Amino acid sequence: MKPANLNLLTSVSTPTVHPLGTIAIAAITHPSLEADAQVGQLWHIPLNKKDKPQRFTRGFHDTAPQFSPDGTLLAFLRTAPQGAPQLHVVNTNGGEPVKITDRPLGISEFLWAPDGRSLAFVSRTPEAGRYGSVAGIGPDAEPARRIRTAKYQENGIGYVTDRRAHIFLVPTPDVWSEPAVTPVPNPDGTIDAAPTVPEATQLTRGDWDDSAIAFSLDGKTLAFVSARHDGRDHDLCSNVFLVPIDGSTQPVEITGKYGKFSVESVRYRNDGVITFTAQNMGESGRDFVARNSALYAFDNSDASPRILTDPETVDFTESSIVAYRESSVLVRNRHRASYLLTEVASDGTLHQLTDEPIVVVGAGVGGDTIVMGFANASTSGDIAVIRPDGPRQLTDFSRELRANGIVTPTELNIPARDGYPVHGWVLTPEGEGPHPVLLNIHGGPFYLYTGALFDEAQVYVDAGYAVVMCNPRGSATYGQEHGRIIRQRMGTVDMTDVLDFFDGVLAQTPTLDKARVGVMGGSYGGYLTAWTIAHDHRFAAAIVERAFLDPEYFIGTSDIGGSFSDEYTGIDPEQMRAQSPQAVVGQVRTPALVLHSNNDLRCPLGQAERYYAALKRNGVETELVIFPGEDHELSRSGRPRHRLERFEIILDWWQRHLPVKR
Repeated sequence: MKPANLNLLTSVSTPTVHPLGTIAIAAITHPSLEADAQVGQLWHIPLNKKDKPQRFTRGFHDTAPQFSPDGTLLAFLRTAPQGAPQLHVVNTNGGEPVKITDRPLGISEFLWAPDGRSLAFVSRTPEAGRYGSVAGIGPDAEPARRIRTAKYQENGIGYVTDRRAHIFLVPTPDVWSEPAVTPVPNPDGTIDAAPTVPEATQLTRGDWDDSAIAFSLDGKTLAFVSARHDGRDHDLCSNVFLVPIDGSTQPVEITGKYGKFSVESVRYRNDGVITFTAQNMGESGRDFVARNSALYAFDNSDASPRILTDPETVDFTESSIVAYRESSVLVRNRHRASYLLTEVASDGTLHQLTDEPIVVVGAGVGGDTIVMGFANASTSGDIAVIRPDGPRQLTDFSRELRANGIVTPTELNIPARDGYPVHGWVLTPEGEGPHPVLLNIHGGPFYLYTGALFDEAQVYVDAGYAVVMCNPRGSATYGQEHGRIIRQRMGTVDMTDVLDFFDGVLAQTPTLDKARVGVMGGSYGGYLTAWTIAHDHRFAAAIVERAFLDPEYFIGTSDIGGSFSDEYTGIDPEQMRAQSPQAVVGQVRTPALVLHSNNDLRCPLGQAERYYAALKRNGVETELVIFPGEDHELSRSGRPRHRLERFEIILDWWQRHLPVKR
């Protein structure tokens, strides 16, 4: 895979399944260098063996498909070039989609009502005079912001206190009726009102954000997640709320009195029981480090929620909840570098539906039929139906990418110096070698590498570099203890695990050149890269990308600054400096490329600028690269041309400092 093959990097959405279990619809998207944007359409995927998948829509960027409860309609989000995602509805048999929202800042999520007569959606509403809400008032002419909260920005969004996310209801359109026309002027010069989208009813309001909507079975109540308690500006808690769709009463919170939850997802089971996934934030409400998400259920409205799964061994972080059968749900369990589709029964019994290694993107249900989106070592995204004998793949969207050449990672388990097992992979170029080697370190820290197709590793291997990557202590999917061990001890066993895994791979792989090595990482991976080159001087060069580099400076500048620094590095100044790459930058001798994005609110640009300035002052060879208009997600979802340029800059750096001998 070459950098220009980004066009071939296909992603799939969570599929929606027709109630009869005969077809699935999924969004298939990819980066377009021509459009300099993510583009894609909805695909019609038959669940039998004889019919082939085919493109169903032809929008610029169509995503998030959902069949109506009776299967006659399909709702989805359509984004026009330079536009915001808007809700559309189309006849399941095809035809012209009908646009039913025109929200200035777009739609983030939506859900059909059980009777199919309306849809609920979540959207941000800008304050008057901001974000283009008044013609002629651009960003630089907006009124000053008077900020009185500790939390007021989010990476990828920007300011949030002046554009809160709330819930709305909109009636289902008649997609079979004659389309409205734009009237021409009357003889007297007047013009009749132009047709508009249906009027939406706002259900929630206030200085907080609402998300994760779920209808009750009778359609009279919406459950959702919000943080509305008095301490919300200082803790990380959120709760489940219920609101009647007729707006007769205010939302009622139902979880806060039972614990310090950070709720991620909520859903009604088919027996009417409310289920939700949540992390336990501890007594402080801020103890988020390596907290796995458990599944809870309200067996009745008067009882406390019952925990169904053990967060030490099961983790539903990042998972939605899908109602299945009479009293089960489907969730994604993060386990040992995989995302496994799992059925959880009402008594907490787990039934694993996929085997590792796999990354399940999401699943949809139609009757008893389950269809999932997934990635693995041979595909960046495809669709499969779950059969009694296991998943059966229905699509092959990575066929062309494989034809250009990809390398299958070799999975390894290598003991660290204290005997602790470290799980990871090595990817090796073709040929006898010896090949120069890049040590890649993932972000998080409580995140992970998987064995699925990873564009960055594939690009570096194609350029002639072996790639080593692992999940050291501090990573996710190996239990909470594995992740929490580096809390207020960053740069300890996480660094030694990475280096010990690296040394183990070098020792057992004769085609690797032990004398020609580099190290790189982003976010927390950038942190550990910067920390490593201050303590280990074997590397020919390093790349420090979008990194967390100065815990003290992080507070007040990052959108997660206070909670992240407090919990991961502590609040004692000496303890913080003992874990700070900025504090030991004077020990660095390794040439370092510092990559960052101008709009990164997670690890703000100042982190990179101060680190770069210190390297320059100390006479270390360095270069600072700043991408305009990008945020913390550049390498994953940034503009395709910036992603291509990033690859080119990275490969140029390695070719200068760690040249490949062809």
